[in-house]
Amino acid sequence: MNSSSRNQSWPPRASIDALRLRAKLYTSIREFFAQRDVLEVDTPSLSIATTTDPNIHSFTTEYLHTGDSSGQVLYLITSPEFHMKRLLAAGSGSIYQLCHVFRQSELGTQHNPEFSMLEWYRVGMDYQELMKEVAELVTMLLNRELNEPEYLTYQEAFQRYAGIDPFTAALEDLQQSAQQAGLSISVESQDDKDIYLDFLMSHLVQPRLGAGRLSFVYEYPASQGALARIAPQNAQVAERFELFVEGTELANGFHELADSEEQLRRFHAEQCKRELLGIPSVNMDQNLIDALQAGLPDCSGVALGVDRLIQFIGSKESLNDILAFPFNHA
Repeated sequence: MNSSSRNQSWPPRASIDALRLRAKLYTSIREFFAQRDVLEVDTPSLSIATTTDPNIHSFTTEYLHTGDSSGQVLYLITSPEFHMKRLLAAGSGSIYQLCHVFRQSELGTQHNPEFSMLEWYRVGMDYQELMKEVAELVTMLLNRELNEPEYLTYQEAFQRYAGIDPFTAALEDLQQSAQQAGLSISVESQDDKDIYLDFLMSHLVQPRLGAGRLSFVYEYPASQGALARIAPQNAQVAERFELFVEGTELANGFHELADSEEQLRRFHAEQCKRELLGIPSVNMDQNLIDALQAGLPDCSGVALGVDRLIQFIGSKESLNDILAFPFNHA
């Protein structure tokens, strides 16, 4: 058999132009933060602990010591957040990182199990100020004419696009709306209000956000801000925001929770929820709790999906078109 008749699966999926676009984007990002004296950092891809969030599933591996038949369980990071907060507690000041992160069960036109994330933390900046900085960075990177950004509370977005007040609607009303939109849900989750809100957000609200502009949605329900502070003026909401462009989520940010006892309580609550849903428990990050106890400075942080941003800038149908070697070709 000659080489021309073989399956040629070795070439990269992304074009060289797409690779150049990524390189240019990375240079622009680094210049943006250099001008603001934000320190670039590098943290591990392997960790002894991972997120307890039942909606995020981690890859696991083992470290085998010489001569051992069983090894130490390690996790590929789903975000650099926990390590970066340890740096913040150690006095790093404002920091950012471009890195690869890994999540199970995420594969599609806008998902790849391994993807690139830009994450940064601004000391002394609240999440409202951080939204403005995110808008400045993303507008610069998109390099196209856009209308002025819009800022909607979670409540306003639901009332405008789903005709529902997410905070006052009864569970039965959310169930009916979600079922009308086509939701099929497991028995174990039928009393979980956030399941229905997430579905309505993704199917009724999100597709209508970011038309010709950046759309920020903020003040999410407190139950949906596991690492965010609760708003002092309204215990129903967390100081969390997300950014949407043309119906696609690009970024997720918080005014970061600094209370170690509250963070530990939330971790335990998430472990209980994992057990209820039949999801395996994971090693909780005690190092993060210790760092918070030592003292996290008042700060806000945000994670931005770099691959999705490149996909949008390049007007590509799938992440496969901008990744050199996506999951099925890695």
